[in-house]
Amino acid sequence: MATIEQLLGEAFRLRLLRGVEAFLGQAGYGLVAGVDEAGRGCLAGPVVAAAVIADPRIAVPGVDDSKRLSATLRERLADAIRRSSVAWSVAHVSPQTIDRINILEATRRAMRRALKTLNPAPDCAVVDAVPLAGSPFPCLPLVRGDNLSYAVACASILAKVTRDRMMLDLHRRYPQYGFDAHKGYGALQHREALRHHGPTPVHRLTFRSVLPRLDEGVR
Repeated sequence: MATIEQLLGEAFRLRLLRGVEAFLGQAGYGLVAGVDEAGRGCLAGPVVAAAVIADPRIAVPGVDDSKRLSATLRERLADAIRRSSVAWSVAHVSPQTIDRINILEATRRAMRRALKTLNPAPDCAVVDAVPLAGSPFPCLPLVRGDNLSYAVACASILAKVTRDRMMLDLHRRYPQYGFDAHKGYGALQHREALRHHGPTPVHRLTFRSVLPRLDEGVR
């Protein structure tokens, strides 16, 4: 059981984490969405984005940047976030589309899709680092947003949990690549598998580590 000091420390941390949304609320933006992605730097699999409108009356203990959390804790927090949010949505873009339009544009597309399907629609959005032009409401790109905004941290957890589950499904189709362990990132095990087996239909062929450029030779 947590001590009083630990409970108070967590309550204070969450209050600080909700500062961006509180400020925007005071400025008249009632429904603030947080947006983040997972898988942007991977060599295989989709890029996934999530958007969350958090209930300002509820703060789920433990919510933080998904990279700071264990897989087990992320799963538990994802369930609590879904139950407690005003609205949430997840969208993904395939490796084939990533190859066609590039990873940054694919990330923007996934983020826009996640925002578009929120019901109710937000009054504004806080986006982790990526500028989103052309939205019907203001979008504020915030570097390290998953460390500075509760809603963005919630979105980072939902995006990560969703993508990890997708990569586990892909592992059952392509077990020799170890997607269950590294989730498509450029781990040594993954790069060795690419050298031995070549890329699959779920690899991003425009990424240098997947298909070395001809003028560089095969390393």
